Amino acid sequence: MGDEPFAVLLGDDVVYHPEKPALQQLIEVYEKTGGSVLGCQQVPDEKVSSYGIVAGEQEPGDARLMRVHDMVEKPELQDAPSRFAVLGRYIIKPEIFKILENTKPGKGGEIQLTDALKVLAKQDAVYAYDFEGQRYDLGDKLGFLKATVEFALRREDLSKPFRAYLKDITAKGI
Repeated sequence: MGDEPFAVLLGDDVVYHPEKPALQQLIEVYEKTGGSVLGCQQVPDEKVSSYGIVAGEQEPGDARLMRVHDMVEKPELQDAPSRFAVLGRYIIKPEIFKILENTKPGKGGEIQLTDALKVLAKQDAVYAYDFEGQRYDLGDKLGFLKATVEFALRREDLSKPFRAYLKDITAKGI
């Protein structure tokens, strides 16, 4: 990657937006701000401990953009600085690699990207962007099923026969 910013996409997060993919939204924020960008959305209280949660301040003139000051990896609800979770989409500047070289194992005994991003946020601009789109957590069984069904129903070639199948199995009481 050299001196270029790069994208990170976690495979267990899928985002649907009919007009602009989440990654494109983050690229546009990077081009506007010049800082690393974390794709985020609000999560309910019961999900807070499953994600990296950000703390920061709203950027003037953009209700979807926050300047990150701190992050906590998978905090207990009472320790969470917000309900704004990092959700598997990032644009990161290459300075992160030097930081990762010096990052000690954190939660779960693993080197956490969140810990390195906290350091980066103290050295350079890091933003959290509330991307538009429906996010599916494929690491969750129900999330995987919802994504499969909803993506099938959106496809022209599958929607009609799949709807018929769903009606048929519902009528059978399955």
